[in-house]
Amino acid sequence: MASHEMNENESKHAMNENMPRHTDRTKRSKKKGKAGLKILIVVAILAIIIGVVYFVFNHVSLKRYEKTNLVINNRNMTESLKNDVIIENGIIYISSKDVGNFFDSSIFYDNKYDQIITSSYDKLAALPVGKTQIQVNSSNTTIKAPVMKKENNFYIPFSALEDIYNVKVNYQDSMNIVTVDSLDRDYNIATASKNSNVKYKPSDFSKTLAKVEKGDSYIIANREDFPVPDGWTRVRTADGVLGYVKTKGMGPVNTIREAMVEKKKVEGPVSLVWDYYSEYVTAPDRSGTTIKGVNVVSPTFFTLKRLGKGAVDENVGDAGKKYIAWAKQNGYQIWPSISNNSYIDTTAEIMRDYKLREKLINQILDYITTYELNGINIDFENMYAEDKDNFSQFLAELRPRLNEIGAVLSVDVTAPDGGETWSMCYNRNTIGKVADYIIFMGYDQYGVSSTKSGTTAGGDWVETNIKKFLGQEGVEANKLILGIPFYTRLWIERNGKVSSRDVVLMKNVDKVLPDNAKKKWDENLKQNYVEYKQNGATYKMWVEDEKSIEAKLDLISQYKLAGAAFWEKDMEPNSIWNLVSSKLGI
Repeated sequence: MASHEMNENESKHAMNENMPRHTDRTKRSKKKGKAGLKILIVVAILAIIIGVVYFVFNHVSLKRYEKTNLVINNRNMTESLKNDVIIENGIIYISSKDVGNFFDSSIFYDNKYDQIITSSYDKLAALPVGKTQIQVNSSNTTIKAPVMKKENNFYIPFSALEDIYNVKVNYQDSMNIVTVDSLDRDYNIATASKNSNVKYKPSDFSKTLAKVEKGDSYIIANREDFPVPDGWTRVRTADGVLGYVKTKGMGPVNTIREAMVEKKKVEGPVSLVWDYYSEYVTAPDRSGTTIKGVNVVSPTFFTLKRLGKGAVDENVGDAGKKYIAWAKQNGYQIWPSISNNSYIDTTAEIMRDYKLREKLINQILDYITTYELNGINIDFENMYAEDKDNFSQFLAELRPRLNEIGAVLSVDVTAPDGGETWSMCYNRNTIGKVADYIIFMGYDQYGVSSTKSGTTAGGDWVETNIKKFLGQEGVEANKLILGIPFYTRLWIERNGKVSSRDVVLMKNVDKVLPDNAKKKWDENLKQNYVEYKQNGATYKMWVEDEKSIEAKLDLISQYKLAGAAFWEKDMEPNSIWNLVSSKLGI
C-alpha cells in the first residue's frame, strides 16, 4: 500500500510538473500574437501618415484666387494694393494710387485740366479723365480705354499704356492673376525636363502650389529679395503662380531679354564751370583758349521772360554759336543754364499750371536739339515755399523728355534749413532722385542780405551741409556736385554795423588787401582770415585762395561726391585750374 501510494503521489507530482509548461507556451503564444498585431497597427498607421504626408505635400493646394492678384516683376504685390485691380471689357485697370506706389511716384491728378499726369523713363503722358485721346511727349494719340473715376478713385487703363510704362501686361484667367513685366529687366525661361511640383517654399515638405509636366516652360523668377538655396530655383508658371522647383528637374535656361544698363552720360567726375554773362551782352569769346580740369561748361543762354507765361528769353546769337563750336572742339559738354532771374511771381505762374510747364519744357527741348547741346542746368532761385512740390513736378515732367533725347538734367539748389524763398522751396530728396545731378551752391553762407560779417563759404559750414544732403535729405553721393565760389566779400563795419559787403574776385584778393594786411589760417573754416582798420572802419575778409579751394575739393573725394561746379569763370586766377585738374583727375 505504501508503495502504491508513493507511485500515485509521484504520478500526481509528475502531472503537476507538466501542467505549468503547457500554460507558459500558451501565454508566450498569446504575447507573440499581441506583439504582431501591434506591429501591424504601427505599420498601418505609418502607411496612413506617409500617404497623408505624400498627399498633402504633392496635392495641388492652390485654387483660383477670388481677388485678382497683381504680380509685378515676379513679386506678388496684392497685399500692398490700396485698391482692387479691375478688369473691364478686356482692359486691366490699376488705381492711380497703386500706379504711384509701384510705377510712377510723381503721378498726380491735375484738377485744373481734369487729367492725370504720369511718366516713365522717357515718356510723359497727359490722360484726360473719361477721354481716349491723350498726349504723349506733347503729341496726340488715342488709346483703347480712358482713365475712369470710381468712388473718388482714379483708375488707369494700365494694359492700354504698355508703351508708356515700358511693360508687358498679361491676365491669367485660370488663376485670376495679372502679371506685369518691365521690359528693361532680364527675362529668362526654362523647360521642365521631367514632371515636377512647384513648391510654396524651397523644401520637399512644403505644400505644392502647381504641377508642371515635362516640356512645360516657366519663367525664372529669382530675385535678390527672395534668396534661394542650392538645388532650387524660383519660377513663375504659365498661369502666373510663383514658387520653387528643383533645379535638377529643369532644362537649360534660355535668355530672352537681358537687363538694360543705362549708360552714364558723363564718365567719371563732373567738373563744371558756370560761364555767366547777362542778357544784355553777348556770349564770351573763348576762341584759342582751353580750361584745364573742366569737362562741362554752362553758359547763361536762357532766362525766363518776366510774367511771360512760360516764354524764354534766348541769348545765344552768333556769339553763342561760336561758343558752342569752341566747347565742342575742346571736348566740353554744354549744359547751359536757364535762370528764373529770381522772378518769384513769374516762376509761380509757370509752376502752378501744367500747360505753362509744358510750354517751357518744349522750349528747352527745342533749344537742346537746335543747338545740339548735351543738357540743361536749371537755376531757379527765390521761389515761394508753397511751390516746392510744383517745382519738383516740373522737374519730374522735364526728366523723361530729356531722357528721350539723351540730355542731362542738373539742378542748382541752396543749403538746407534756410529761409523760405531761399531754401525751403526745394525738395532736395525728390530732386536728387529725378535729376542726373543736384548741385549744392556751397556759397553765400553770409551774403548780400547779411547784417553780420562772415565767410562766403566756411569749410565747416560746407561740410555740415554736405552731410545734410547725404543724410537728412537722402541724396545719393554720386549725384551730388559741390558748388565752389571763385569770390569772397570785403566787409566794412562802422560803429559795429555792416556798412558794405562788396564782392571781391578771387583773382583780385591780393590787389584789394593792403600790403601790410596779415592773413591768419582758420582751421575750422579752412580759410585765411584778414582784419584791419582803415579810415575809422574795420575791414574783414575770409579769403578764398588755392588753399581754401583745395580743402573744398578734398571734401569731394572724402564723401565720394559726383564732382565740382565753379562760380564763375574769369573770377579765378589761372593757376587754380592746375589744382582742379590734379584733384579731380580731369
